[in-house]
Amino acid sequence: MRRSRFSLVSRAAAIGCAVAILCGCSLMPSSAQRTPTAPAPSADPSLGQMSSYLDMMERLSRTTPAEQAEIVQTAKDAADLTPTTSNRLRYALALATPGHGKTDEEGARQMLTQLLATPETMLPAERALAWICLKDVDQRLILQAENQRLQAATSQQDRDRMAATNRRLQAEIEENARLRKQLAEAQAKLDEITRIERAIIERNPGNGGH
Repeated sequence: MRRSRFSLVSRAAAIGCAVAILCGCSLMPSSAQRTPTAPAPSADPSLGQMSSYLDMMERLSRTTPAEQAEIVQTAKDAADLTPTTSNRLRYALALATPGHGKTDEEGARQMLTQLLATPETMLPAERALAWICLKDVDQRLILQAENQRLQAATSQQDRDRMAATNRRLQAEIEENARLRKQLAEAQAKLDEITRIERAIIERNPGNGGH
């Protein structure tokens, strides 16, 4: 009977130790938990998109005119067929890029203004790029307008100077014509006087010696 009780006590103690060990193992962090591995950083979706925009703008600044026209046409077709925000922004950036035959500051300004009217549809980097390009386009349009104003003013000054020169030339022509007329009249009077004197001498040949 004692052995039986001892056996039960021993068995209960063993079970208790096993439970304690199992509980301790469950409470202790695993080696992986003790040194957690940092998750791999997820790629920023805006980086690839921005790289694509900038690459297009860079190619527009250095390729041949034919290639530039093809790049812009491709962007336009994409914006027309699939007018997503990114496609419309790409086309607007193509129009805003200076130095090629398809540059259109006014068209770029209209498109960029429309895109920035709904900034929530763009990534933060896209909004920043669109804003910078819009300010650059605005500045270029201001400079173009000022240049046209100066050219118009210069042209008007040139026209005024030309008109003044033409007036002076016409006045000189008219003065020369008046002088030639006076000279012709004087010459005609002199010729008439000479003719009269000659006629008098011929009628009175005896007076030629006096």
